[in-house]
Amino acid sequence: MNMTLELPAKQHRFSADFKKFMNWALVWIGLANIPFMAMWLVGAPPRAIPIALAGLVGLIVKRMPRVVQWIAFAGVMVYSLLSFVSGLFSLTLDSLLYSLQFFSEIKPSNSIEYIVAAIVVVGILIGSWFLLKRDTNFSKPLHILLGGALIFGLVGADAAIGEGMRGHYFRPAPEGARFESAVTKSDFVARADGKRHLVLIIVESLGVPKNNRAMSDKLFAQYKSRAVTDRYEVRQGTSLYYNSTTSGEMRELCGRWGDYYELLASDDSKALDCLPAQLARKGYATQAMHSFKGPFFKREDWYPKIGFQKREFAVDLEKRGAEWCGGVFAGACDRQVPKMLAENLKRATQPTFQYWLTLNTHLPVPTEQNLHAENCEKVSVELARDYPMICRQYAIFDDIDRALIKEITASDFPEADILLVGDHMPPFFDRHHRSQFDPERVPWLYLKAKGSQPEG
Repeated sequence: MNMTLELPAKQHRFSADFKKFMNWALVWIGLANIPFMAMWLVGAPPRAIPIALAGLVGLIVKRMPRVVQWIAFAGVMVYSLLSFVSGLFSLTLDSLLYSLQFFSEIKPSNSIEYIVAAIVVVGILIGSWFLLKRDTNFSKPLHILLGGALIFGLVGADAAIGEGMRGHYFRPAPEGARFESAVTKSDFVARADGKRHLVLIIVESLGVPKNNRAMSDKLFAQYKSRAVTDRYEVRQGTSLYYNSTTSGEMRELCGRWGDYYELLASDDSKALDCLPAQLARKGYATQAMHSFKGPFFKREDWYPKIGFQKREFAVDLEKRGAEWCGGVFAGACDRQVPKMLAENLKRATQPTFQYWLTLNTHLPVPTEQNLHAENCEKVSVELARDYPMICRQYAIFDDIDRALIKEITASDFPEADILLVGDHMPPFFDRHHRSQFDPERVPWLYLKAKGSQPEG
């Protein structure tokens, strides 16, 4: 008789514990990961550590008060978001955390993608508060093992789904990585003999097309015109990149892998090795232009430290006549900067190193906002049909190229060598667009003014 009563009691306890386990799994396996799992449909950075962290933190706090569990859940979500963004934009987590101080300088509300993401995250945090009212303190060893299996099963699924996109995310320079840059590969500074100006242009999110004929045909296509080739020897190639835009600047301007905050934290010895400082010692005037705000990433601080004697940012360019262009990074319109660049060189009284970092092709590229990207089929019908986000970028590249070519082929444009190079591949969040680019390299184009060869 007692055995008959004990069996249903054990079954009831097991069933109650399983219900607690399901309550736990709903929050720490399901809710903590569901927005990122939804990204599996389009592609996303690998998430092994955030998935494992969510599960393990959930196991640790499952017997604690609800408010403690919710705070832990919110912390896990913050880490997951930071990890996701750092992977998407090829930033180290340290770099991303350092960059958060500049968040007020950008306008994520100009992007529907960021608005939707914010709504989803707030909804998940609210939902978790109510779901954590339920008892999640399961204790059966079988259920604990099952929780571990769910955690590592989800980690494995994430790895398997993202297998084809390895190398597209999280690109810090490995220890001892062989250095290369467009400046070194093109021999850009070989002609720094004071006889001509030097122009370096880093183009935001300009990547190397991968197995995409429409993109390959458009890349640098306008520079093959007779007007350009009559005046310049044209060479192009590719170069390795790591991390984000400021790392691209460090690569081309300072000849090493790294990031700008290394310059802020160190003495002046490293800064004096950077290209602007070297050219200034050779008698060049050194000028930098950027279509965004000077305080962003502290460029107004480290640009002069590496040797730029004059700096012009969005407010300065707008005073000179540049229009406002919108987007998450709203600033001066890039298509109007080439005219100002040319004016700088025309009125120069000494050989000049002119640097320009573009802005408007920073992702996501919205329609309208004075970017001239809404009718991108004028650039490529194929890209407009199959890769609309890439098409909008190429419409902006097209505007920049036409404006620059107009200036550098004008009869009164002074003799100058010009190097254009991408900073990093465009960090599209979806696999469809992102897979159209080489994940390791950026393109460069060198326009070498026809004339005397460098001494020696």
